[in-house]
Amino acid sequence: TRMVLGDALGMVCTGLVMGIPLAVWARGFAASLIADLPVKSTVPIAFGAVAMVGVALAAAYVPARRAAGVDPMVALRHE
Repeated sequence: TRMVLGDALGMVCTGLVMGIPLAVWARGFAASLIADLPVKSTVPIAFGAVAMVGVALAAAYVPARRAAGVDPMVALRHE
């Protein structure tokens, strides 16, 4: 379970490392196109990053926990 959650967290963090700078740039770009668009707050970007990590860990935990409960010998004999 720990290995699967670690892999999921690694993939999400990789995406966030690439996505957060892009989101900050896009926020400034959108402000240049739309008049009176407030761009001072970074709270929505931070909230989105935390939400993505939480959803990814929850999505990885459910199948990992279920697979961890299967006896390895039963799984090997099934094949």
